[in-house]
Amino acid sequence: MLREVYRIEKTGSIDHLLRKSELLRPPEGDEVTIEVKAIGLNFADVFSIYGLYSATPKGSFIPGLEFAGKIVKIGEKVKNFEVGDSVFGVTRFGAYTTHLNISEKTVFSLPKDWSMQDGAAFVVQALTAYYALVPLGQVKEGDHVLIHSAAGGVGIMAGQIAKKKKAITIGLVGDSVKFSILKDVGYDYFLIRSPHFKQEMQKILSEHPLKIVLECLGGHYFQDSYDLLAPMGRLVTYGSANFTPSHSFRNWFSIAYSYLTRPKIDPLSMISDNKSVMGFNLIWLWNEIDELRKHFSDLMMLSLPKQTIGHEFTFDSIHDALRTFQSGQTIGKIVIKVP
Repeated sequence: MLREVYRIEKTGSIDHLLRKSELLRPPEGDEVTIEVKAIGLNFADVFSIYGLYSATPKGSFIPGLEFAGKIVKIGEKVKNFEVGDSVFGVTRFGAYTTHLNISEKTVFSLPKDWSMQDGAAFVVQALTAYYALVPLGQVKEGDHVLIHSAAGGVGIMAGQIAKKKKAITIGLVGDSVKFSILKDVGYDYFLIRSPHFKQEMQKILSEHPLKIVLECLGGHYFQDSYDLLAPMGRLVTYGSANFTPSHSFRNWFSIAYSYLTRPKIDPLSMISDNKSVMGFNLIWLWNEIDELRKHFSDLMMLSLPKQTIGHEFTFDSIHDALRTFQSGQTIGKIVIKVP
C-alpha cells in the first residue's frame, strides 16, 4: 500500500518537515492498518520537530501522537476489531500520515456520536489531564485546583475532570478574551498571567488551601505556583511551554537562557514545607499498555464532553497548523483533516 507521510530527516525547524510517498507493509499479528481521517496536534509534536524532546526517535521519524480513522486491514491475531470499524487512538510518533499500522491494543472504538475530528482531539490531552489530576494529584471534592493554560486542550479537559470530582477550579490564561471559554467549561475562577498573579491568587483563595496545581509553563509561574501551595499540596508539571520555539529555527541563545533561569526547588524546603512536585511524560504510558488502557477506561467512565476544537487545517497545510500552534494564541485543540 502506498501512503503519504510528513517525515523529519533532521530536527531543528518546521521547514524540515517534508511530505513523501512511502510503501506501507501489510499488518502483522495483532496490528490493524488504519486509513487516517484526522490527526490531533500536541506540544510534543513541535518539540520533537525542533529536536527538543527527549522521547523523540533517533534519526528519521514521522511526528504525531494521536489519530482517528477507519480500519482497512487486520492482522491474523486481531480479536477486537474488523475491517470498516471507526477508531481513534495513540501512537508513539507516526501519526502524520494517511495510513499506519498499529497494535489493536492502542486503538479504541470511536463513540457513535463523535466525528473523526472529535476522536483525534481527545486521547492525549484528556489522558494527560486525567493522569495529572487523579492518579498523581489525588483530586477530591472541595479541593482548590489551579490549572495553567486553562483554555488549551489539556486545560479544558482538566477543568471538566476537576468539576466531575467536585473540586474548585481556578483557570490561568494569557489573555482575558479566553475567559468566555473558561466560563463555558465551568471554571469557578479565572485570571490572566500578570505581575500580580500571586496577589490575585491569594484573593481568590481567601485563606482556602491550594491543594493542586497543574503546571505546564515553567519559569516564574512555576515558582509562584509552588509558593502558593498549601502544606501537603501537589504541583504536577507536564510541560514547559516557555521553551516553545518562536522562530522558524532553533534559537539556542533563547533556549539556553530559559534553561539556565528555570526554577529550581530545594528538596530540603520541600520537606519543611510539606509540598510535593511531580513531573510526568505521558509517552511512558505507551510502554505500559495495560496501565494506559486502564486509565483510559476510567477516563471514559467520566462521560466528559467532547474536546473543544479551536482550529482545523487540511493535511496539505500541516505546516500552517504547526505555526498556529506555536503562536500560543490557540484555544482548545488543533486538528488536521486528512482526505
